[in-house]
Amino acid sequence: MEPTVAITGATSGIGRAVAEAFVEAGAFVAVSGRDGAAVERTVAELNGETSEDGAAGDDDAGDDADPDGTAWGARVDVRDEFDLERFFERVAREAGPVDVVLANAAVFHGAPGESPLDGTTYRAFDDAVRTNARGVFATIREAVPHLAADARVLVPSGSVAHESKAGMGAYAVSKAAAEGVARGFAADLDATVGVVDPGLVATDLTGMERARDPESVAPLFVWAATDAPAEDVDGERVGLREWKKATR
Repeated sequence: MEPTVAITGATSGIGRAVAEAFVEAGAFVAVSGRDGAAVERTVAELNGETSEDGAAGDDDAGDDADPDGTAWGARVDVRDEFDLERFFERVAREAGPVDVVLANAAVFHGAPGESPLDGTTYRAFDDAVRTNARGVFATIREAVPHLAADARVLVPSGSVAHESKAGMGAYAVSKAAAEGVARGFAADLDATVGVVDPGLVATDLTGMERARDPESVAPLFVWAATDAPAEDVDGERVGLREWKKATR
């Protein structure tokens, strides 16, 4: 049986790339995001119904053009636990117990490296923590009743969560908190819960043009969710070094 995968923040960046990798691997992938139209577009693209430029797909294309898995989606704001509750209930109805959760949704207010804490507004700080940390808590909390016995839950993070870097502001604080949430759930749940650090990745969130493409790190997340030893992931942080060492 192919896995059921649920991803928040799946319409762009790492979430979108990981969703595509899992669909290509044959999984049922539930994608979500704040923008309902973007969710619909992402689902259509992942299912081969449209091209990424929005054009209709070619019905005469060969079978090789069709994805092996299936994408399904819903609008979800991770700041709203009731959105998440409904999302996981619907995923379970559509595809059964959830095998993989990627708590990926995040925000960055301001520009990376140019958003010092002493210049951060209370509103921006509160929203970053509510989305990036409480959102991870709510995502995992609402997923718990629907997790498969051997489920894995992954929380993307980065070096800003544990290293002092100027200008990363509330984002760095929220990522440190998100890692704490992951470790807490790892201690309390039978499911495997861990942090994945893909290094610098070029996304709409980071704005880092010289960083890695999201597609290049998607296999790291698939590996952490499927093939990596559970004891190496649970309550731990895995990254490119561990993935490359295990798969070379």
